[in-house]
Amino acid sequence: MTIVEIGLPKRLVEMTLDGESVRVPEGATILDACAARGKSIPTLCYGDTLKPANACRVCMVEVEGARTLVPSCSRKVEPGMVVHTESERTKHSRKLVLELLGSATDLSTTPHVDEWMSACGADPSRFGPPAPPSADRDDRRPGEHEEPDGQTAATVRQPAKVDNPLYVRDLSKCILCYKCVDACGDQWQNTFAISVAGRGFDSRISTEFSTPLPESACVYCGNCIEVCPTGALSFKREHDKREDGTWDEEAQTQTTTICTFCGVGCNLTLHVQDNEIVKVTSPHESTVTHGNLCIKGRFGWQHVQNR
Repeated sequence: MTIVEIGLPKRLVEMTLDGESVRVPEGATILDACAARGKSIPTLCYGDTLKPANACRVCMVEVEGARTLVPSCSRKVEPGMVVHTESERTKHSRKLVLELLGSATDLSTTPHVDEWMSACGADPSRFGPPAPPSADRDDRRPGEHEEPDGQTAATVRQPAKVDNPLYVRDLSKCILCYKCVDACGDQWQNTFAISVAGRGFDSRISTEFSTPLPESACVYCGNCIEVCPTGALSFKREHDKREDGTWDEEAQTQTTTICTFCGVGCNLTLHVQDNEIVKVTSPHESTVTHGNLCIKGRFGWQHVQNR
């Protein structure tokens, strides 16, 4: 029997994970158990600083006795639970979800998605070539769905929204994981500048009445960028360097320091490429920020650049 203990729990719960007995703290999720056992489960909508949204359905696993597959990111471990992460049912579900996401959205900047596709044998192109991009998604009204032509795969492709000098919204990469909405809403910032508009395939993340970002309630904290898993939200500098082909994460260095704008003591991680700060993040394990920053910490670093 393999015993895997996370942290210093007061009570352990025993379960079976892919044929092996595992003990995890009471209240841990199946995803926690998998991580402790060294099993890699694909996740997109899961964030370690947010409550599980159960939106992407990539992390589904099979629990014996359950009628349907369950999301491992939110399902709590129960005594005697028997979980299969690589059953035929689980692998088929993961393959189909990745294919549907890949056919409808641009996953080119989503970390690890290529290896997930390869491992699952997913082929998004089997649904046909992508439909032409649309410039009017924000103008669509609920119920006014377009009839598919049967020759192309419906997509959310649209031009990137570059309406401010700080960050870019490329909603052709948005998978509707709701992480940005949660970070902007009651889980962190409490600004509520963005929400989900539309219904069905026409659903999209939008500002109030689809107003340009500078005219919305956005306070430019950038916490939505921090949690975005696909690159649908990115720093303007990162977007520009990706466009001209000079973005190189392997050549970047990361240095964590303390923000000097006020006395709170927020941790900043400076991402530097070619002696230039290209973006700023914050450590999620920081007890001060938990990955979150304000507009000054996130974007107020241009004054140190030699332009």
